[in-house]
Amino acid sequence: MSNLPQYTPDPEQDVPTRMKGLIEFLSAYIEQYHGGWVTYREFDKGILTVELGGACEGCALSTSTLHGWIEGTAKQFFPDLEKVIGIEATSQNEIGAD
Repeated sequence: MSNLPQYTPDPEQDVPTRMKGLIEFLSAYIEQYHGGWVTYREFDKGILTVELGGACEGCALSTSTLHGWIEGTAKQFFPDLEKVIGIEATSQNEIGAD
């Protein structure tokens, strides 16, 4: 059995908070199975910006992961989402960096 967290959106929360929760859920899967990670950065005017890091940096499949999986999943929960933009992590942005 997997130790991954479950994503259950709370309708009482605002959209950015629920999106952040979904991205954290997706990141747990990516971290466990692929060695990369994704972090919520911003949601503004229908555009979700996320940061990709770890094994996702420079990976030839990161675009497919971003648009096919992250964006596709996010649009299932947030139909008004227009698109997802991914930015690569820098050493200052990486999880756990000071």
